[in-house]
Amino acid sequence: MLLAADVGNTNVVFALFEGREIKARWRIATDPRRTGDEYAVWLLQLLAIEGIDRSAITQLIVGSVVPRAIHNLTVLAEKYFGITPLIAGEGRAAWGIAVDVDEPRSLGADRALNTIAAHAKYQGDLIVVDFGTATTFDAVDFNGAYKGGIIAPGINLSLDALVGNTAKLPRIAIEAPRTNSVIGTNTEDQMLIGVFWGYVAMMEGLIARMRAEIGRPAKVVATGGLAILFDQHTQIFDAVDADLTLEGLAILAERASQ
Repeated sequence: MLLAADVGNTNVVFALFEGREIKARWRIATDPRRTGDEYAVWLLQLLAIEGIDRSAITQLIVGSVVPRAIHNLTVLAEKYFGITPLIAGEGRAAWGIAVDVDEPRSLGADRALNTIAAHAKYQGDLIVVDFGTATTFDAVDFNGAYKGGIIAPGINLSLDALVGNTAKLPRIAIEAPRTNSVIGTNTEDQMLIGVFWGYVAMMEGLIARMRAEIGRPAKVVATGGLAILFDQHTQIFDAVDADLTLEGLAILAERASQ
């Protein structure tokens, strides 16, 4: 079995694959100081709960946008699983795609993995929207090449900035407004309208501009934690694929085994 670790700025998601099928997944807050031993205490207990012996894991791959976390996950792999991990984007787990941007080495692992998985699953030109700490919009051409994209503040970052830099605005939860009205009658509703519908308008506007610049029909694939919420309130997405980044890791690991 394959154990994949997707290290984001906010969370590390571990997924256990049998082939391309996810059998289990677990999430822990990202902390670059967390040692391999600490990961092991947590992860081995979760494997035991699922009735999976550590010897069943024969391959481990790490995709990370937090470089400091890679060392401790390598310790986890070598010390507790007896495996030298694959590092996404390096060696046998090189991306294997064209990266047509000014600085190819600066492409984040999550965006490269989304490109790989989206091209493998969907045909033609694509726009991949990933709702994470930041929200990214990535253009992938019909050959699977990464052509560039957009980085915008994530909706929670936007809300944190709004609340953190004002004296009286309260903390609110990210959720859909109760009505479609964009004229709020109290502070909380006005904030939610501004954050939520403002974000929908931003997404729709940027995607329309990207489609116009691509000049060919392009499917829009959304991933990340808030994709499902926004999908209920816009028609802009052609597909919502929550596991896109993890599937990219599985594809890389599969290629590395051949």
